Amino acid sequence: MMIRIGIDFGGTKIEAAALDPTGEVLARLRTPNPGAYDLALDAVRELVETVEAEAGAGADRIGVGMPGSISPRDGLIRGANSTWLNGRAFGQDLEATLGRRVRLENDANCMALSEAVDGAGAGAESVFAAILGTGTGGGLVIRGRILDGHNGIAGEWGHAPLPWPNADEYPGHACWCGRRACLETYVSGTAFVRDYQEATGRKLTGDKIAEAARAGEPEASAALDRYVDRLGRGLAMISDVLDPDVIVLAGGMSNTAELYERVPEVIARWVFSDVYRTRVVKAAHGDSSGVRGAAWLWPLE
Repeated sequence: MMIRIGIDFGGTKIEAAALDPTGEVLARLRTPNPGAYDLALDAVRELVETVEAEAGAGADRIGVGMPGSISPRDGLIRGANSTWLNGRAFGQDLEATLGRRVRLENDANCMALSEAVDGAGAGAESVFAAILGTGTGGGLVIRGRILDGHNGIAGEWGHAPLPWPNADEYPGHACWCGRRACLETYVSGTAFVRDYQEATGRKLTGDKIAEAARAGEPEASAALDRYVDRLGRGLAMISDVLDPDVIVLAGGMSNTAELYERVPEVIARWVFSDVYRTRVVKAAHGDSSGVRGAAWLWPLE
């Protein structure tokens, strides 16, 4: 049987999955990311060998979703928030470790591809996927194909500035990329937690803050209001530029049910249009989207 194998190479965990020709997951396994380059390569090899054994079949090509992107100048990784990947020939090193061909793609692009193929954006001509987790990433799929862009940075909305900032949002938080006021510092799950902590002095997880808001806690409600407004402004900017058929949300914050009712109203308020009918939906495959999209990077033929 011909199968696909995908790797979701995250900052804290590495996941591998084997898919049959229809997209059914035959085997899936994850392990902590050791955070050291050579050890991480070995971890990927061990995961691939294990899922192949569980699936009872192998693949001669591996798809890998990763943070950051590949520089068209020298083929090295750049812009990864797992900064120890930057400047590495990750694809070549994986091919040497695995002894087979490897196709690399940004992890948000993989998530977008998975959701466009057979997920929440299936059947749509254009799908923009936003990851709202530890960081903020994005990917764009047009007619079933990932759009990387001429410089390989399409979809990197997390490092565009927060649009239409209020006076108290200027000059903005410092971002790990070296700039200030990046959307990642406002609409990631990390940013939501920090915003509540700065207002209250208390540190809660994002889901606990959302629960407190539903229970009527004023500070939590205010934090959620700010988050919804900032996310809506960011997605309005995306809509002005790309006007996608579907916006898919993934990552920890995508589990906040209020977003799907309230964010479209904010987008409609800011977008340069008299009508806004784009669907904003939750990723159908949840935290499996990244690894499934990586597997879809190679055709079976």
